[in-house]
Amino acid sequence: MPVIRSLTFRAGGPNPRPLMASFLDFEKPIAELQARIGELRETAAGGTVDLDADIARLQVKSDKLLRDTYARLTPWQKTQVARHAERPHFNHYVAGLFDGFMPLAGDRAFGDDQAILGGLAHFRGRRVVVMGHEKGDDTVSRLRHNFGMGKPEGYRKAIRLMDLADRFGLPVITLVDTSGAFPGIQAEERGQAEAIARSTARCLSLGVPMVSAIVGEGGSGGAVALAAGNRVLMFEHAVYSVISPEGCASILWRTSERAADAAEAMKVTAQDLKALGVIDAIVPEPLGGAQRDPAGAIAALGAAIEVALADLSKAPRAKLISDRRQKFLNIGRL
Repeated sequence: MPVIRSLTFRAGGPNPRPLMASFLDFEKPIAELQARIGELRETAAGGTVDLDADIARLQVKSDKLLRDTYARLTPWQKTQVARHAERPHFNHYVAGLFDGFMPLAGDRAFGDDQAILGGLAHFRGRRVVVMGHEKGDDTVSRLRHNFGMGKPEGYRKAIRLMDLADRFGLPVITLVDTSGAFPGIQAEERGQAEAIARSTARCLSLGVPMVSAIVGEGGSGGAVALAAGNRVLMFEHAVYSVISPEGCASILWRTSERAADAAEAMKVTAQDLKALGVIDAIVPEPLGGAQRDPAGAIAALGAAIEVALADLSKAPRAKLISDRRQKFLNIGRL
């Protein structure tokens, strides 16, 4: 995924603080405008020329271009946004939305998988179990978290946490962001398919409310294993699919270069999936995507989760189970 690095400036104050922002390849015109604004601000900082009017004019033009660009994103462009390295990840959501998070580790059979994290926490006055995929923020942490690609022990840890939630009557909140489950031979040797299937089945059998949110990529069974909830929320620019666009293109056309065509055909966007009944609600993102305003995105997701939990908390156990199972059985029916 090509990314353009460009110097921009945080608005506010007589001496705006410079920061580095990442622009995707289709955002090149925006990057060029922001670079020009940065140059003018540097010149103006010398105090010899008043460039405030020029800067304001370019900023208005940049804001409009950003708004227009994100109003007509293609499915492939949304895929690139969903994969943006600067979007908030699991640890950011936990820090921003949950109090007293107590991580729980291990599947009690093999080991601990750092690609799937979870534990006990409080969410706006409610005791909950929260878990999800963690991709990492830099090279070291991405390797440690295996880029969010869960192994069997990760999904078995998820099952253990769901068992705990069911036992003590705690709602379950899951945050999904993975390109898919880890496809390595070690994972297959330890029963990857069985672990994913059992995790999905455990979601469906939970007697407590379960709210799942697709916050970035929702890739294949690795995502479904944590996303079979009573309510499935999805960020505006997230994607959710049975296979990556590149993988689909490689199978259908024998080349990953047609990934954009595959993304279009697969209906991977939140808007398509809402129309198809795969998800229940779309969570709006800040202008330009969650990567431009992580705090705003986290707050929006928190509000959506709160509404979903408030609604589900009124339902008895039997109804939670039957409604959840029926919801997924109905997907794809004409």
